[in-house]
Amino acid sequence: MRSDVSVTYIGGPTALVEIGGVRLLTDPTFDPAGTDYPTPVYTLRKTQAAAIDASALGRVDAVLLSHDHHFDNLDRAGRALLADVPLTLTTTVGAERLGGTARGLAPWESVQLSDVVRVTATPARHGPAGGDRGPVVGFVLTSPDQDGAVYVSGDTVWFDGVEQIGRRFTIDVALLNMGAAKVAVAGPHALTFTADDGVALAREWPLARVVPLHYEGWEHFTQSRAEIQQAFEAAGLEARLAWLSPGRPTRIS
Repeated sequence: MRSDVSVTYIGGPTALVEIGGVRLLTDPTFDPAGTDYPTPVYTLRKTQAAAIDASALGRVDAVLLSHDHHFDNLDRAGRALLADVPLTLTTTVGAERLGGTARGLAPWESVQLSDVVRVTATPARHGPAGGDRGPVVGFVLTSPDQDGAVYVSGDTVWFDGVEQIGRRFTIDVALLNMGAAKVAVAGPHALTFTADDGVALAREWPLARVVPLHYEGWEHFTQSRAEIQQAFEAAGLEARLAWLSPGRPTRIS
């Protein structure tokens, strides 16, 4: 699978994944840098603009949306983009809220996008046990003529539900929403992959190249590229990281 995967990092959790001629967009965020998103209990603030404007994306066959209810995964411009995409795969409750072309998937439910790409929804937990931030979903991309698979984590932490993915699929590319996102109302626990979570996944899935996403561009991330790099170096796994240059399509090898 890996040789057929190209990823364009756009910013935050947003990437364009091209596999088998199918173009998939993860968690769309395209609002300008400096945009604030106030809620009754906290305010999210975007600090970086997207590397590619939504109007310059070209064809998008489907959006892989981990959840619809947080602005750092679906901002205003990202939400507007959904109207022009033939299919948005997301949580079942998210699909009900979004309507239109949104389709909800429960964990382990699959949809065939083309002759060569199948998307399977995977378990995700947006924070600690008993304190997660609402329903989320991840995705695995498979092809009948390839041995490996691509994992798109969405906003989740490392927990037994994610571990199960490695027992069902051979993951050779893992796009991980990292950054150890935190908001005060949720307490001290990270709501997305920490650097140590990423190391744990890399150890459990020895064939996976780890592609960090969602580690920059928003104020509520508590770990940056530096912390992720240091953790992987300390574990002797730095060669497993694939850092992407924003806006540039990259073959994952």
